[in-house]
Amino acid sequence: MKLTSEEGRVLGCLIEKQLTTPQLYPLTEKALITACNQTTNRDPVVAYDVSAVRIAAQSLREKGLLRMVHRTGERSDKHHQLLDSFLTLSPEQVTLLAVLLLRGPQTVAELRARSERMHPFDTVAQVQEALDALTDRDDPLAARLERQPGRKEARYRQLLVDVEHGVVRPTSNQATPPDSLTLVGLAREIDLLRGEVTELRTQVDGLRQETDVD
Repeated sequence: MKLTSEEGRVLGCLIEKQLTTPQLYPLTEKALITACNQTTNRDPVVAYDVSAVRIAAQSLREKGLLRMVHRTGERSDKHHQLLDSFLTLSPEQVTLLAVLLLRGPQTVAELRARSERMHPFDTVAQVQEALDALTDRDDPLAARLERQPGRKEARYRQLLVDVEHGVVRPTSNQATPPDSLTLVGLAREIDLLRGEVTELRTQVDGLRQETDVD
């Protein structure tokens, strides 16, 4: 299972907010967009629009990684991530995946420091143990990268997002042509909307027939 960059960012943000601000979780669409476009604790910084986040959320729902939640008295549906239960991840493992999704490849020490607000690790060894659990799975979710020249420690990266084919939105306001993944997502959303419109028209026609007076 490979995710686009948008899907990875959405999942990472949902996990982060679930662990750091549980009182505000699950997230509304507006809160999710804001979380994706944060300029702090994000690498790269992106500027997703409503359509990009909506398409990513829809795709994650189809993959079983996200569900919509509606609570009595609330005006809008909210987004709840299912990555931890879907892949049977421990709190330590899902925390590290979230940090890797949001900030790219990192060393063990960096992961320990940057995950403190989500799930504090007492020692670097605990981080390494959780990383080993991610890399040693039959379907690895993380991988150790070769140590770069001038660096003392090797870095780790997540394997959920297909980096080669992932989409990263530019932060500038300059218009860019839509990529193929975006077009596929838009076409899917249009098809869904067309289906809903057709169903509504059928219901309206039925109501008209019932209320017609001979």
